[in-house]
Amino acid sequence: MTLWAQRYDPLGSPLLSTLAALAPIVVLLGLLATHRVRAHWAALAGLAASLTVAVGVIGMPAPMAARAAALGAAYGLFPIGWIVLNVIFLYRLSVEQGAFDALQRSITHLTADRRLQLVLIAFSFGAFFEGAAGFSTPVAVTAALLIGLGFAPLEASGLSLIANTAPVAFGALGTPLVALQGVTGLDLHALSAMVGRQLPLFSLIIPFWLIAVYDGWRGVREVWPALLVAGVAFAVPQYLVATYHGPWLVDVVAAVCSMVALALFLRVWHPAATADRALAKGERPSRAELVRAWTPWTLLSVVVFAWGTPQVKGWLNGISSPALPVPGLHDLVLRVPPVVAAAHAEAAVFSFNWLSATGSGIALAAVLAGLALGVRPARMVRAYGETLVRVAPSLLTIAAMLALGYVTRYSGSDTILGLAFAHTGWLYPFFGTMLGWLGVALTGSDTSSNVLFGSLQVVTAQQVGVSPVLMAAANSAGGVMGKMIDAQSIVVAGTATHTRGQEGAILRYVFKHSLALASLVGLWVMAQAYIFRIR
Repeated sequence: MTLWAQRYDPLGSPLLSTLAALAPIVVLLGLLATHRVRAHWAALAGLAASLTVAVGVIGMPAPMAARAAALGAAYGLFPIGWIVLNVIFLYRLSVEQGAFDALQRSITHLTADRRLQLVLIAFSFGAFFEGAAGFSTPVAVTAALLIGLGFAPLEASGLSLIANTAPVAFGALGTPLVALQGVTGLDLHALSAMVGRQLPLFSLIIPFWLIAVYDGWRGVREVWPALLVAGVAFAVPQYLVATYHGPWLVDVVAAVCSMVALALFLRVWHPAATADRALAKGERPSRAELVRAWTPWTLLSVVVFAWGTPQVKGWLNGISSPALPVPGLHDLVLRVPPVVAAAHAEAAVFSFNWLSATGSGIALAAVLAGLALGVRPARMVRAYGETLVRVAPSLLTIAAMLALGYVTRYSGSDTILGLAFAHTGWLYPFFGTMLGWLGVALTGSDTSSNVLFGSLQVVTAQQVGVSPVLMAAANSAGGVMGKMIDAQSIVVAGTATHTRGQEGAILRYVFKHSLALASLVGLWVMAQAYIFRIR
């Protein structure tokens, strides 16, 4: 087939072209934000709008646009949907066998205060899963855990999304920054160190922000020592590992330090006021019950971490990792200047790495956990089928969301929006950071946002006269705050907390926090550019 070059001003007016590129986002988020439209219909409407803009406005050949949508839908089902399905399966087995009740009691005996349970699970424990696996795994796990501890479903969803921010740039063993290095050609350690100067401040802020959202500033005043311990114990290792080692183990090390420090601190300190927010402790679980309760989650942590290491992943990929180029799309879409220095073709490959995928590791952990809990194989099969039926509508929604994102990417409408940000002059450090936020909100992935806009950030930074390393890193650091409003994460959170159909309510719950935190990151990057003059 013939090569097709993306067009970044198809209407001959940057303003009109930008407004056209915004249309699918406005349709999707506008419908999600209403009380009357279910997520799958909003996603399908957004997809229809993106196809209309791609073909009717930008001029992308219709067969190419259809193939881009199909590739996105496939990616939505695998690996994202594959992760969600198996996490919910493991959670279901744990609940059915009574292990989750003992887990709840073990956490309430560590602290009966819901605020501290929230920080321990959503922030510290969630960061471990972000570092080991990424791809919405932490939101699915922590939201399910919070529900079991008595949090309201909408609350559990929104708070898990807010907590899963500061670790995202180093998620999945540093994958976003490795991808950023690949598209920019900048030094990986320099990028890691720069993000290590940007995000630790927000690692300190997020525990306080989380509790302020949940319980107001009075709640923050009552538990601030524990919040400070959790934040400092995460931020300091995050800075040190990112600066002196690299991006690979940042989240894992920081999360373990935060969990251990907070658990030890809670053995010697308790908030003065907990009664009106405490869960009933119940009878202290025995040692045998504790082992049984934590077995599924210990297995999940160990297997997911091992699955994410380069050695294991490489070995599993060597056994089976078919890469399937999409005919009629692969290497046929050209990205052109000024987004890139020289025109190059966009790859369109579906990697069906079924064995090394994080979801496969979670499936193995779930089976092992089921056997350890005494679940018969026949019951496990039935439980898996029941889980599949339950999450099927959400899987279809995720597929539609990702189809929209891929049409946006291959048509170049996301780049039209990026170029609009690039025309902001000396304010570019702020708006460049917000570009990263927008990229993650659109694609659902800090990695994808870095791939899309990393090169544009470098080119524009050189034109504006600020550090290319600073702005490339800012794309990733700003992007982490978009993670809480991307449609994929919202659907995953809704699925994990039995709130399917409430995606609009979840979006309304987190949107202002996402925008406010992203703006603070942008102001911090501006200070680094013009006050501290970081190069």
